[in-house]
Amino acid sequence: MNTVGFDIGGTQCRAALVTESGEILEQRSVPTPRTADALEDTIAALVDELRPHEPGAVGLAVAGFLDPQREIVRFAPHLPWRDTPVRARLQERLGLPVAMEHDANSAAWGEYRFGSAQGAGTWVFFTVGTGIGAALMIDGRIFRGAFGTAPEFGHLTVVPDGRRCACGKRGCLERYASGTALADTAQAHGMPPGLSGHAIMTAARSGDERARAVLADFAGWLGQGLSIVADVLDPELIVLGGGVAADADLFLAGAVEEMGRSIVGAGHRRLPVVGTAELGANAGMIGVSDLARTET
Repeated sequence: MNTVGFDIGGTQCRAALVTESGEILEQRSVPTPRTADALEDTIAALVDELRPHEPGAVGLAVAGFLDPQREIVRFAPHLPWRDTPVRARLQERLGLPVAMEHDANSAAWGEYRFGSAQGAGTWVFFTVGTGIGAALMIDGRIFRGAFGTAPEFGHLTVVPDGRRCACGKRGCLERYASGTALADTAQAHGMPPGLSGHAIMTAARSGDERARAVLADFAGWLGQGLSIVADVLDPELIVLGGGVAADADLFLAGAVEEMGRSIVGAGHRRLPVVGTAELGANAGMIGVSDLARTET
């Protein structure tokens, strides 16, 4: 049975028709609307475009907090839903079974079923993009915590009274080891303000010494974050995904080295394998389409 998987982010709303083997047959991408009604209209319109292929279910990967039953979007910083029973509303409107999951969990499931985490037992998916997202899987099950919001590694405080974060706290890990953090770090190293993460990566590849210093700083913070993950969860595998991971060759070795230095018992214990995602930006759509197939 083919299913439709959505990746609903703050900028783009993406949909794909996915086979049982994780192959994308068709996909669409449109800007994410700013009102709840317009967003649901867009989702319905994209499903209608794919109906000729007779999809059997729809999955929604949402960048926000869901209730434990994954029926309600409690809060999503970059989406218009607030305490909204999204699954029921869309299931009634579409006339198809609908499953809903957090975007990082969806991407993790995609990597577990079809990508770089196949066969892994205890492992962590660590997304580094605009911010930091994460998912924990244990023996083929997604760990969501008691209230459906675990794990929030990106908002661990690594610098007390540090950079202000959009979550309301200061000094969160994602303010030092994410795509948006790169601009602040670049400015601290004397680069022009407002540079994009892509521009900094490009400069580093061209040999710019300041950009290389920025990425060394970034790698250090990321490595400290990974060491916390390893200390708390002791996973066998950490898979790095998200937009920044596309340039992992520029910083991953340094991050793994820092993880090895910062971990408790350094030099006297096994370290997790750290690798990159295979499915790239499509992991969330592929993963949630598979969850829709198996859970509805």
